[in-house]
Amino acid sequence: MLWLPREIYTSKEGVSGQVNLLPQRTEFLFWSRKAFSRSWSSMALADKRLENLQIYKVLQCVRNKDKMQIEKLTRLGYPELINFTEPVNGHSALHLASVSNDIDMVSFLLDLGAHPDVQDRMGCTPTMRAAELGHELSMEILAKAKADMTIVDNEGKGILFYCILPTKRHYRCALIALEHGADVNNSTYEGKPIFLRACEEAHDVKEVCLTLLERGANPNAINSSTGRTALMEASREGVVELVRGILERGGEVNAFDNDRHHAAHFAAKGGFFDILKLLFAYNGDVGLIAMNGNTPLHYAAMGGFADCCKYIAQRGCDLKWKNLDHKTPKNLAKEGGFKAASKEIRRVERIANKLARPGAKNPNPLWALRLHDWSIEHETFLRETFSFVDRGDGTVSKDDFVTALEERQEFVTSEQLAVIAQLHEKVRGGGVNINEFFKGTRFLSKAYVLGSYGPKKKRKGMGKKMKKGKFVLPLPICVIPDHVFPRRSDGGPPFYMIETYKNVTDCNRFNQDRPPEHPIQDDSAWYIDDPGKVYSNINFITKAGDLASLKKAFESGIPVDMKDNYYKTPLMTACASGNIDAVKFLLEKGANVNATDNFLWTPLHFACHAGQQDIVELLVKAGAVVDAPSINNSTPLTRAIESCRLDTVKYLLDIGAKFQLENRRGHTAMDVAKAYADYRIIGLIKEKMDNFPKPAENQKLKGKPSPKSKTEGPEIKKEEEPLSSLYTIPTISEQKKMHKDNVVYLNSLITSGYTKKVDITFIPRRIWSPEATTAELIRKRELRRERFTYEVDFDDFLMPFQKNIAEKAQAMEAALKT
Repeated sequence: MLWLPREIYTSKEGVSGQVNLLPQRTEFLFWSRKAFSRSWSSMALADKRLENLQIYKVLQCVRNKDKMQIEKLTRLGYPELINFTEPVNGHSALHLASVSNDIDMVSFLLDLGAHPDVQDRMGCTPTMRAAELGHELSMEILAKAKADMTIVDNEGKGILFYCILPTKRHYRCALIALEHGADVNNSTYEGKPIFLRACEEAHDVKEVCLTLLERGANPNAINSSTGRTALMEASREGVVELVRGILERGGEVNAFDNDRHHAAHFAAKGGFFDILKLLFAYNGDVGLIAMNGNTPLHYAAMGGFADCCKYIAQRGCDLKWKNLDHKTPKNLAKEGGFKAASKEIRRVERIANKLARPGAKNPNPLWALRLHDWSIEHETFLRETFSFVDRGDGTVSKDDFVTALEERQEFVTSEQLAVIAQLHEKVRGGGVNINEFFKGTRFLSKAYVLGSYGPKKKRKGMGKKMKKGKFVLPLPICVIPDHVFPRRSDGGPPFYMIETYKNVTDCNRFNQDRPPEHPIQDDSAWYIDDPGKVYSNINFITKAGDLASLKKAFESGIPVDMKDNYYKTPLMTACASGNIDAVKFLLEKGANVNATDNFLWTPLHFACHAGQQDIVELLVKAGAVVDAPSINNSTPLTRAIESCRLDTVKYLLDIGAKFQLENRRGHTAMDVAKAYADYRIIGLIKEKMDNFPKPAENQKLKGKPSPKSKTEGPEIKKEEEPLSSLYTIPTISEQKKMHKDNVVYLNSLITSGYTKKVDITFIPRRIWSPEATTAELIRKRELRRERFTYEVDFDDFLMPFQKNIAEKAQAMEAALKT
């Protein structure tokens, strides 16, 4: 416990014009580890020059991890300098260490007396800042230092508000906060509870929501400004487990917001059929009318959710109610073009019209439907209950049936349950069959039970037999047979499977950023086991950019143009994947730029198909044929147009690619551009066609040229080659190693005088091969983003051709919907 004196100064101008600082009063700040008389949030900010300089110096030392200087400043500087905050944002030293996730510095500052509950100008503590960034290690240290998890910021947000992010680290931060006393019912000053805030993003933070609910969060949490409840937000997000948990803990199912939207409205808008079943089973009203006149059935019809439309219409929603736009659900489904939804609504309307006749009796009362849905939801629990009164044949007596259900629900009376039991009894005293009760077909129409939803199962032997269509043989995948590939002398895999290269060393001593300075320094080969050989497809290694493995394979005698079982060479794979480093390496090794696969595609075809202009330029400079025809007479220009790459198309046209050539379907480059490309490429080709010299008037028009047009560079006549030529695998000569214990070998050494020589050369068992450092890998990643855009780091990244096709398909789908 400590009293900290702090003098408050005022300025006074002296006789000579100098400004003197005179002590006005002295404040004593009472401080202890557990409590303090004056909140750290209201601690006076460092508002004088010397204090500012000292706190900024401390913050700079924290960034530089200069512990010695920090300790010196706290010892010789202002008292409690370690807890001072800078005057702009109010950050303290512990804030900076927590944000940078420097757990060593956090522990060091806490040992120096830094308080974990210092607040910045926003009212955030270091623990909140650590939780916001998902720094679980720093947060755990602060929690062990007895950081107060109930402090709120200037908006009333507790620490749990900063854990609502869809990562595992933020989820673990939330668990740490809950274990150390965070308030699960914390609410902002605007009236938004933390549980409601989590439910707003329940699809991404489902685990956090369920954890809050288990730890005692109020299931009826409501936003006082909008009237939205946690149940509504969970229904909007479509998280069935969360909706079930809220309802099981007593959530108000029939609450509505300021716009009179019910949870069923949000579930119907998203087409969440399982949530609609839950809401109705827990006595929810699926026919509530919102302020805009829409019922849940209106929203289901807008989205075209056929099952939801059928369910809501059967469960008591008004089918003919018009919203403020004077439209019924059937009109909305028809306008949206949702035939299935419109069909379901019309079917229920026909049944409703029959029941509206005088004297008609409804065979599917609302209470019976609710009982059926409730029993399906609680089937496991009810079966356990019925097992205690089961008579051994899967039935229970009528009285036991009524008693068991009457005690566990409130919306069906005992008289109504007796009617249900009577419908199940085939003979007097026969009892109620439990399996038939859960099916619901004894007291409801077949179309109204839950088993009628979902895909229908086809019965064998029912309906007309479909006429057999013409048998179409599926296109087989063309591969090189295994027997064509030569085998290794040691019985290893085919030669297109090459050995992967990897530095094997002691990771505690050396890595890519700390390589050994000399081969002798790395002696880890003497105490680390050899991991053994690992073989991978040469094209997989090329796509991954493993140039070290490729170099080792080529040095061991593997040809540069080695084909795999799909006829692809490493250069083709490098061009298709856009790996320019691999392309340069293979070209330096002498790769054939005009090699073809089984479709007669050259590496230039693959490069144009991938839309990589820089690779196209490399191949052309290396002698690639610009107008090389494929198996269907398509040229690299056609592949570039299909990928919708303007720069590649322009480059090929500028170097003389022939745009007038036709493929086997008779399509020219202009025809392909109209089908695949955009207006820019079409305009470019049209401009080239307009500038193309026209034949003289007196010159007779010749017929169509033969499809085999001559191209610049070496001619490719792959179509005329027999099929066996495609199977040609480069010959690989393996050097025969003579055994060292061979008599002939030993005699040759004696004859050559080898035994008289003294060789003191030291050969290391393993030599470190240079690897890319972390900085080089980061730079390589930056270059990759520059070439392929930032989307290359995501799993859904598509190459130009695939992206172009996907955009065309989405545009066609949108056009069909409208």
